[in-house]
Amino acid sequence: MRGLSNHQLSCCVNTLLQTLSATWELGEILDKWETAAVREAWCNVPLQLKRVLSAMKSDTSRPAPHCNFLRSLDSNRIRLGTQHDADEVFLSILNLLHHQMDDRRLALEIQNLYKISVETCVQCLDCSSVQTLNTYLLSLPLHVKEDHDSLEGCMTSFFEHQELRGIDCCFCAQCEKKTPSKKGVKLLSLPCILSVHLKRFRNSNGDTRKLDCKITFPETIDFSETVKEAFSSDFNQNDCKYTLHAVVVHSGYASFGHYTAYVRQRGSQRWYYADDSHVYKASWEEVQSSYGGNHSSGTAYMLMYRRDSKEAVQQPQLSG
Repeated sequence: MRGLSNHQLSCCVNTLLQTLSATWELGEILDKWETAAVREAWCNVPLQLKRVLSAMKSDTSRPAPHCNFLRSLDSNRIRLGTQHDADEVFLSILNLLHHQMDDRRLALEIQNLYKISVETCVQCLDCSSVQTLNTYLLSLPLHVKEDHDSLEGCMTSFFEHQELRGIDCCFCAQCEKKTPSKKGVKLLSLPCILSVHLKRFRNSNGDTRKLDCKITFPETIDFSETVKEAFSSDFNQNDCKYTLHAVVVHSGYASFGHYTAYVRQRGSQRWYYADDSHVYKASWEEVQSSYGGNHSSGTAYMLMYRRDSKEAVQQPQLSG
């Protein structure tokens, strides 16, 4: 594990780099990319990401050089010296990878690594006609309750049917007007890497506040048991068991704060805690301390789960 120096409030990007480094599948795809023909390398985010992820694998005695990656983000409007939202920056990085890589096959391979395919159905409550739209997400945005909650509870709420009335009414082509409707989301497929965004920030009357409430999450999860009712009739995926490999942690308040990460090393399966240039060995019990419920400690903000391979299932002990 190699740390990353805090350069002009870069803790958010540093933390995401640690999670991307722990997602070794991404590094393997970037390693296959031939970059000799890349122009304007200084502002090309995928090229600079490829270089910094490679640097993070070597010479772990010193922080990895990542200023060129930070500058490439800055040139693409993810500014240095500014506090950012980790999920927004994560999605922006994936978007830049998709658009700035000249190898379209590899760009799609990276997108598919995180692609959550969903089916959205809207049923008119007046005429019962149904409109269906297939689309995808790269991160699962989960609303959290203001008291104790769990990942399983958040997911159940996300996939529950919602009635849309008043200003939320949708246009019905059959009725040719906006009508009350019922909306539901179903899963078509789950990705290799499932990114989960715990939406801890609330906006009300122009003010943003952070929810430090306790949200539990498991180290391993089987979605065929947790949210099976959310599977579409077209869902035909057998492997639904996932293992947590990275947690983005936010400390502080909505107006100011600090990001750190817990990441699982690929070889030893041991947990590490990365706080900018400082990296320490950690335990699953320490990862659980990010559940929240204590204003003085950091809270989990993003979770990264990896779909289990046959090799991973055979491992006797995952916790470090």
